[in-house]
Amino acid sequence: MAVTQQSFNAETADNFEDMEKQFAVKAVHHMTVYWGVLEKMPGTKLRLTRIDDEIFEHFKKEFPDFDVAQPLDEEQMKSKDGKEKWRNFVNQYEKKVEDFNFGTMLRRSPKDEYGEKETIFAVRMQFYAIETARNRAGLNDWIFEQAYTGKKP
Repeated sequence: MAVTQQSFNAETADNFEDMEKQFAVKAVHHMTVYWGVLEKMPGTKLRLTRIDDEIFEHFKKEFPDFDVAQPLDEEQMKSKDGKEKWRNFVNQYEKKVEDFNFGTMLRRSPKDEYGEKETIFAVRMQFYAIETARNRAGLNDWIFEQAYTGKKP
């Protein structure tokens, strides 16, 4: 029997620990693949989705004061108002982006590599919006440069 989002109840799900492990594997895989891509090409040349332009413009419109060069303010993002604003943003991509609300890892700062203290849990559309903006601003190009030259800026 297929489990749909509407029929799934986390409170009564069997093997919840196995599901958490599967989520962790998928999130780490996504993180590793993304980092590997950034090592192979500058972020300024990267497209994360077929609708990057739409996501980027929508992000700028809905979050005009969001400075992607600065470390993320997780408390603000996860505050009641922040959650509501992000939920409205994310839900507009339900039929446009696969796994639009799937959990993923997002670096707090574009200046850092992934690490336990440098990473927050986010949903896929937050990742796409923030990382697309970082890439367009050239904030992730150092990763390619470091991999290519072996030197961290």
